[in-house]
Amino acid sequence: MVTAIPALSEAERLEFGTNTNTPTELNRTSLIVASYNIRYARGPRLISGGLLRKARLMNMANRPALIAANIRTAGEAFSNGRLLPVVDVLALQEADKRTFRTGRHHVASELAAELKMNWVHAPAGIPRGVKPVTRQWWLDFEEPIDLHDEGDTGVALLSRFPLTDVTRIDLPWHECPWRPRLAIAATVSLGRSQLRIFNAHVDPHAAAGGQLEQLETIGTLAESSDIPTLILGDFNTLSDTKCKETRRYLESKGYRTPFPTGTATWRGAGIRLHADWVFAKRLNIRRWGVAKPLSVSDHWPIWVEVELLESDK
Repeated sequence: MVTAIPALSEAERLEFGTNTNTPTELNRTSLIVASYNIRYARGPRLISGGLLRKARLMNMANRPALIAANIRTAGEAFSNGRLLPVVDVLALQEADKRTFRTGRHHVASELAAELKMNWVHAPAGIPRGVKPVTRQWWLDFEEPIDLHDEGDTGVALLSRFPLTDVTRIDLPWHECPWRPRLAIAATVSLGRSQLRIFNAHVDPHAAAGGQLEQLETIGTLAESSDIPTLILGDFNTLSDTKCKETRRYLESKGYRTPFPTGTATWRGAGIRLHADWVFAKRLNIRRWGVAKPLSVSDHWPIWVEVELLESDK
């Protein structure tokens, strides 16, 4: 087994930001949690954009303005209650930090400012100067981070409530050493009630067994928590087999999801796939949904309203 160990100092492994000092309604026992692979706020056209990039026809001059507009659009969607209920906690994947492909925007920080949320970002630790190896053709449309780009990508958690016990989780990998995979965990406090959230971005290049190995790393850490727990994120279950294996593993650990297998959360060139999930333990799920047609990414946000069980209030 090879384990991704990002070349980051301890200070760089987690980055925190505060946009609110007055959490509201701390006596609440339910909240809205969403997960979104924001695709560095680039927009929905992964495949056509990849073809333009390969043909060297991509216009980068307007990229800073495009990303800024998409971040504002996402902020409105998560706060105006139209496509989905107003979000209390937001898990992001592919949240770039000052990369060239984002026009040097810090996606998590700027979206958190739009939403007036606290935030924590875990950068992936992309190895500088390491050229990606040949990948499956259907996974080669993503716009890469430049070999010597000073920016990075990563996962993030944004919250209207305090985030404590924040943990960075470097996931084992076999297939993509040029792109370390990771997760982030934090405890959300609602007064005397607490909720543990694990936000993961699983490797799309791995076979089902490799993906399960990454989920098992998260599952093992989650077992040490004795409070209600959510495991969510972009699991990159890009086949029926991967969907079923992911669901089977987490359900064997006592987790449940309201999302039927095959729920479309990603689209491209007319294809619809179920890539994103939310699994819950010791929680009631009142409502759930997929926030269409938000077009800031090739993924759609997914969301749940979770209610703490009476024994955990």
